[in-house]
Amino acid sequence: MNSHADLWKEIKRQMAQGISETTVETWFGECRILELQDNLLLLHCPSDYSRKIIFSRYLEPLKQALHTLFSADFEVSILNSEELQAYLGKGKTPGSEAFGSEEFTFDKFIVGNTNRFAYAAAKAVAENATNEYNPLLIYGDSGLGKTHLLYSIANYIRNSKPQSRIVYIKGDDFTNELVAAIQTGRNSEFREKYRMADLLLVDDIQFIAGKIQTQEEFFHTFNTLYESGRQIVLTSDRPPKEMLRLEDRLKSRFESGLLADIQPPDYETRVAIVKTKAARLGIPLSQEAVTYISENIKANIRQIEGILKKIQAYIDLQGVDMVTMELVQQITKEIIDAEKAYAPEYIIERIADFYNITPEEIIGKGKTRNVANARQMSIYLIRKLTSQTLEDIGKLIRRDHSTVLYSIRKMEESLASDPKLADTVRDVTANITNK
Repeated sequence: MNSHADLWKEIKRQMAQGISETTVETWFGECRILELQDNLLLLHCPSDYSRKIIFSRYLEPLKQALHTLFSADFEVSILNSEELQAYLGKGKTPGSEAFGSEEFTFDKFIVGNTNRFAYAAAKAVAENATNEYNPLLIYGDSGLGKTHLLYSIANYIRNSKPQSRIVYIKGDDFTNELVAAIQTGRNSEFREKYRMADLLLVDDIQFIAGKIQTQEEFFHTFNTLYESGRQIVLTSDRPPKEMLRLEDRLKSRFESGLLADIQPPDYETRVAIVKTKAARLGIPLSQEAVTYISENIKANIRQIEGILKKIQAYIDLQGVDMVTMELVQQITKEIIDAEKAYAPEYIIERIADFYNITPEEIIGKGKTRNVANARQMSIYLIRKLTSQTLEDIGKLIRRDHSTVLYSIRKMEESLASDPKLADTVRDVTANITNK
């Protein structure tokens, strides 16, 4: 094998001995090898969803294939595209904690009335990492800049204190890594990774709620770091008191630090965001276009970025000389519509992942409580998040019209009286919409 490509081809061939070739290509087809040395395989996977599926379902077949080829045990690290930029840009060595690109810095974060406090808190932590604001928990809806601030802290400390050990993880990936560690008997290595950190950054911490063993592990990790004076920064989509399935002892620890919320940007801030990001991308926008985007995109900064990047693509790929209002209106509508459109099959996959079952079980005949709950959740959220008719949903779930209607009504009745179910729906919906 003369190249990483040849090696990767052989690794996938080995995996196909135990799982189907179709499965291997579905989840590993976009991956490529970055490094293989010192018993560590470092991969790049541009799809966050494929990366999560690999960690939760197919890490063991991958490690087994490596063991078959090299007669040795290997650890596996998979970088997403943002982490790849950091890895390449900073000359990261395999196994180091890559956590975002230089795009995410404090000077590139646009400050307005609705995020000023969170920005100031994050910068204070980066400049003076002490127990004064420990932990720092930044909360708010998706797409408002929480992760940007998390990466800004990491990049600031990486530059000012390069010897610091910085660990970044998403809440659901923490669970996936814990499960993999338990399955492979590497609990001590898992704990060392997190409990030896100088700075622990956890994105979307709400996803550990309701997972008993994950909360237990994180509780002890939190205590170890806190008691030794090391900084913890968390983000979530809600304050701790609203994480109904989060253990009280974790709620109290999260609330003992500094809570900083981020609200959707006001009009003036949206105008600043559009102008600044357009200037950085070299996009000539008229004031009329800036106003149109700012008036129509009110809740999500990522949508603004999506519009501008698509305009840039028109300029680069189609030779557009002038950005007309017609083009801006067309792209804005496309982005808004795309945010609302989720494939029913994708929704089922995400719900199956949440309940630790397969999509086939959801549409099958199983009647266990877990499967039934997942099936009812699927029907309810497909109806809520898509334009599918009751008949369409029935065909997909393999149930008749009356069963679909009953499931939706049952969920609506339960949500009115069961706050834990409402919290679960919120978590599952975030899993779907944060793709």
